[in-house]
Amino acid sequence: MNDLLKKDWFGLGIVIIFGSILISIFKPAFISPFNLYVLMLSVSLMLVVAMSQMIIIAIGQMNLSVGAIGGLVAISFTGLMEVYDLSIFLSMCIGLGIGVICGFINGYITVKTGISAFIITLATLYIFKGMNLGITEAQPFYDIPDAVKYFGNAKIFGPIPFLVIIPVIITFFMWILMNRTTLGRYMLAYGNNVQSSELMGISSTKIVVYAHIISGLLAAIGGMLVVCRLQLGTPNIGDSWLLPSFAAPVIGGAILAGGKVDVIATAFGVILVAIISQTLVIFKIDPFFVQIFLGFMILIAVFINRYREYREERRNKVFSNE
Repeated sequence: MNDLLKKDWFGLGIVIIFGSILISIFKPAFISPFNLYVLMLSVSLMLVVAMSQMIIIAIGQMNLSVGAIGGLVAISFTGLMEVYDLSIFLSMCIGLGIGVICGFINGYITVKTGISAFIITLATLYIFKGMNLGITEAQPFYDIPDAVKYFGNAKIFGPIPFLVIIPVIITFFMWILMNRTTLGRYMLAYGNNVQSSELMGISSTKIVVYAHIISGLLAAIGGMLVVCRLQLGTPNIGDSWLLPSFAAPVIGGAILAGGKVDVIATAFGVILVAIISQTLVIFKIDPFFVQIFLGFMILIAVFINRYREYREERRNKVFSNE
């Protein structure tokens, strides 16, 4: 039981359960089939985006271009189908390839220049966004195949959307990656201490590039999922991803300095953020306050994580002195 209480996701799970019950008491509409459907759609889309940022946080870096990559892929995916009449499968493969290439560019330049990923991805954010606007001339693509529209809006049963399938699968594989593979352990080791990991024979170049490639791939999937949901490709897809992409992993206990992330806790962080956003809508509170809430939640989560680090450091010092 003590081990369970120490899990980052346990406290979030309790907050989600009791918070949902409390909201439902005051606003029964919260658990209506339609609201649950909208909530699950929101969770599904942001779950992929959060995982895209989480893997970069694991190595102690940041990817500010997550939304720009997602937007570029989204517009490329729809443009290839509408303008060049390519099949859904081929357009999807090209979209995934674009995401991988964008991620590779971020990782490779970061490693080879030694410049902070914060600066590199800030620059590529504007490059990818500029390419997006250049391709579309700031105009959306509307001619989306019916199969894409169906996938984005159909339901498995009850209020559960088809769209939830891919994010759940991605979350499962991300958990396997970070907890059961050598690559995942190397990423966490690199994020925890770069010098020590290099002494262990871990290649910094490979770790950083692989992390950014996976991040770019997930951002690409997120962009195409948004297209399925919106039933169109619009140039502003991804513009609002940056804050939520950091909020969920940090709320889930991730340390921005690297070396510690939790896939399940990140997923719970996404659910918590989605519940808060949906609650504000139900209570008819200005949706712009969502950004304020997220900002405060990130600050609080960072302070809590720092306090836990401080306590752990003090405990280790006591043990070493003994």
